[in-house]
Amino acid sequence: MTDADIHFYFDPVCPFAWMTSKWVRMVAAQRDYTVDWRFISLRLINAEIDYDSHFPVGYEEGHTSGLRLLRVAARARAEHGRAAVGLLYEVVSGEIFDASGAAELTAATRGSREFVAPLLAAAGLPADLADALDDTRWDDEIRAEGEEALSLTGKDVGTPIIHFSPPEGTALFGPVISRLPSPEDAVRLWSYVTGLASFPGFAELKRSLRERPRLRSLGVEPGTAGVEEDWHAGSRKTRP
Repeated sequence: MTDADIHFYFDPVCPFAWMTSKWVRMVAAQRDYTVDWRFISLRLINAEIDYDSHFPVGYEEGHTSGLRLLRVAARARAEHGRAAVGLLYEVVSGEIFDASGAAELTAATRGSREFVAPLLAAAGLPADLADALDDTRWDDEIRAEGEEALSLTGKDVGTPIIHFSPPEGTALFGPVISRLPSPEDAVRLWSYVTGLASFPGFAELKRSLRERPRLRSLGVEPGTAGVEEDWHAGSRKTRP
C-alpha cells in the first residue's frame, strides 16, 4: 500500500488507459496529487476467454504484448522503486500510441527486446530489465494487482481503473475519453468525475459510441477527430 492520492491501474497497450493517464497527469500536476501507477493485465483478466469468439483478430497477441511489458515494469518497480513505473509507462506507451511511426507498430514488435531496450534507456533504467519480457515469475504479482483492481469495481469493466483517495475512496473504470481536454477543462472534468464517484450508490454512466482516440497509433493525427465507432466488450465495431 502507498499513501498516494490516486491509484491508477493500467495495461500499457490499452489506448483508453493511455489517454486517461495523460489527463490524470495533467490534473496531478495542477493539484499536486501523487499517483501510484499499478498493473492490470488485459491478457490475464481475459485468461479464461476464447479470444477467437470474443475479440477481433490480433487482440490476443496485442494483449500478450501488454503482459510482456508489464513484466518489465514489475521488475523495474522491484529494483528501482514505485516511481520508476510512472516514468516507464509514459515512455513506453508514448512510443506505442503517439510516436510518428506508431501506426506501423505490430504487437510482436511492441513486446520485443528491440522495442523496449531503448525505451528503458530513455527512462533512465538499465537495459537488462528487458530480460523480464519472458519471465513468467512476475505474472502472479501482476495477476494479483489486477484482481485487486477488480475487487474494487467488479469484473465487468476494462482499463483503466482509478481508485480515488485510497483506501476508503471509490474506484471506477474510466473515464473513457478520446481527446485530451485543455488544462482548465482537465481540472473541471476531474471535479465532475470525482463528484460522481463520491456519491454513495453511484455505479455507471455509459455510451458505447466513441470517437476513435486521438492517437497516431489509431490513425488519428493531433488536432483531428477520430471516426465514431461502436465499442463492445473491449473492441470496436465501425458504425454502419
